[in-house]
Amino acid sequence: MIQRRKVIFGAAGVAAAATAATAAGCSSSGKTSGSGATNWVEPAANLEQALVAPVKLSVTPANGGTGVLPVDPIVVSAADGTLQSVTVTAGKTTVEGEMQGDGSWRSTGDLAYGKKYKVSVTATDSAGTSTTEDHTFTTLKPENTARVTFQANGMLALKEGSTYGVGQPVIVAFSRAVNKNAAEKAIEITTSPSVEGKFYWKDDKTVHWRPKKYWAAGSTIKVSVNMYGVKLGKTTYGAKNVSTTFKIGRELIAISDNRTHLTKVYIDGKLVRTMKSSLGKGGGTTGANGERISYWTAGGPHVVLGKKRKHTMSSASYGVTDPKDPNYYVSENIEFCTRISYSGEYLHAAPWNGSLGRANLSHGCINLSTADAKWVYNNFRVGDIVDVKNTPRDLPIWNGLGDWTVPFDKYGR
Repeated sequence: MIQRRKVIFGAAGVAAAATAATAAGCSSSGKTSGSGATNWVEPAANLEQALVAPVKLSVTPANGGTGVLPVDPIVVSAADGTLQSVTVTAGKTTVEGEMQGDGSWRSTGDLAYGKKYKVSVTATDSAGTSTTEDHTFTTLKPENTARVTFQANGMLALKEGSTYGVGQPVIVAFSRAVNKNAAEKAIEITTSPSVEGKFYWKDDKTVHWRPKKYWAAGSTIKVSVNMYGVKLGKTTYGAKNVSTTFKIGRELIAISDNRTHLTKVYIDGKLVRTMKSSLGKGGGTTGANGERISYWTAGGPHVVLGKKRKHTMSSASYGVTDPKDPNYYVSENIEFCTRISYSGEYLHAAPWNGSLGRANLSHGCINLSTADAKWVYNNFRVGDIVDVKNTPRDLPIWNGLGDWTVPFDKYGR
């Protein structure tokens, strides 16, 4: 019977094995010099090759892959071996990555759209023999990409880290039409304190989000749109991930009453100022495009949109341009204007109006004394609430930020 001895590898072991193999091969008698049976030792090189399994490399995405999403990680692993190095490049750009606890390698950053990537991998087997392989793949190149801007309202960008009033909704504006469900999934809104909220789509590019009630004073809001690599439409993907934060200041709510001709301002629930006012005179006219123009101040909660130190107001803004028309007017350099609707409703100084606190004579604005209008201008901020009471016309949700005119159970989606 042929017996096989265990071979010890190393310089000494290989030499000894080689000598033994030569001696056995020169024997012509088949007998040993001692009493034991004939010993046969396989050549060391052949035995080592038989015991060492080849390295099997695995690279994801697959070699030659196309249309790869740039947010999908590159993962490299070695079976029956150890990774020594992984290099991922696209031209002169190198993709960063890290070794994982299981010995695999994983990319740590997003890839770019429409790029060809080369993955070069070196690994060693259990005997220390190196194997190097190159793989390539190409990432998706979208036909269209959508970008995002954050808005305070349709006329004003939201400023990172700035402070707004308790009525300020979150507004995310996409640069092109998107799938609403996909877009909502990409939007993450984190608030402190935590509140429930809903989305309302102004159109297929602009979405609002508001809580059930006005924000609590001192709230912080972070908005993240994680849309890179996300399909937002038939041929549209998100251009990049974006985020912003803003804060809510003290609670300021003004109540302007069409019947009493008074506007009362409450800060954190405390009445701080009562102002004689004159609201819209009622009635109306026909606009340039045939639309009906109302001279009632719209009812319901308005959100402050912006302020102008001086502003010229004219009936030409809605199509009444004939000076002979009784509804024609041009009022230049009106002072201390605080805007509350897109259609041109302001709180502003009206020193010509002798009926403040007694009658409604405006074309829809809230007329105030110069002193009161200046106080409003200096103390109100974008996002504050001006709630108009006891008027026969409601503020449409689209006219400024009419988000709060709609009950929460009927708001949005």
